[in-house]
Amino acid sequence: MSHVSSALLRVFKAAAGAALIVAGLTSHALAQSPEKLRIGYQRSSTLITLLKTNGALEKALAPLGVQISWHEFTSGLPLLEAVNLGSIDFSADVADTVPVFAQAAGAKLVYVADEAPSPSAQAILVPANSPITALDQLKGKKIAVTKGAGSHYLLLVALAKAGLTIKDITPAYLTPADARAAFVSGNVDAWVAWDPFLASAQVQSGARILADGTGLASYKRYYLTTEDYAKRGSKVLDVIFAQLKATGAWTKSHPKEAADILANLWSIDAPTVEKANARRSYQVGVVTPAGLTEQQKIADVFFAEGLLPKKVDASAVSVWQPATQ
Repeated sequence: MSHVSSALLRVFKAAAGAALIVAGLTSHALAQSPEKLRIGYQRSSTLITLLKTNGALEKALAPLGVQISWHEFTSGLPLLEAVNLGSIDFSADVADTVPVFAQAAGAKLVYVADEAPSPSAQAILVPANSPITALDQLKGKKIAVTKGAGSHYLLLVALAKAGLTIKDITPAYLTPADARAAFVSGNVDAWVAWDPFLASAQVQSGARILADGTGLASYKRYYLTTEDYAKRGSKVLDVIFAQLKATGAWTKSHPKEAADILANLWSIDAPTVEKANARRSYQVGVVTPAGLTEQQKIADVFFAEGLLPKKVDASAVSVWQPATQ
């Protein structure tokens, strides 16, 4: 297993203790308080963030006697580890690559819903004055990318399209914040970013898109739960699914209103948020075997790169279905 693969899986497994602390509840406490629904999310979890802010989900779940506790995570891997441990019942959206790593680490998770592809919501950026105009010109360049993220997959398949491999470039594995700093200061030649970081870089530095995910990486996002909760909390999941679907539709039909709310929460100006949201589908739907096709491609590419310790059968997962669609 490569150093990168080991590091990513250590992040997933080592998150166990931190996940329990963040969640603040144990499995025993859950057994004593079955009316509690523990939702894990990231700051960028758009639809869940809107629901948390407007209180619509609490109101919808009140007739079922369910009380929500909210738990913020810094990234998708620790979030799914918390779900796997049972310290979180439901995970807000994570990028398509994250469940693949979770599955490789032996996590037993259930797909609840997905967001339709948003390929233009992640892209390879170059500075406005960069001489780079084609993917094959990335050869020998230093590129900032986040390990294991959807952007990492985009970089790998974009390089392959240009007849290159990761060995033909110098990858700089950085968090989005550090990648942005390196990009703005000129310490890297390109940056593979996703929204809203992508939109912010375009607006604030005039960064130019060399290639987005169109035709390369569809960039879907998934909502997940535990096997236990999928069995005992189906009525609650029905409500969550309906609320997510309605909120996604509202976000697309009210772009300015949604941007104004999120701008305050994200500390990003509203026009930039609106630009980013325009590239996201926010179309929530049921997960189907056919819809997981690219998950297998991601797993195969990451395994070939030594990012996964073993081959992953992306179809060997559990999928929850709503009572009514």
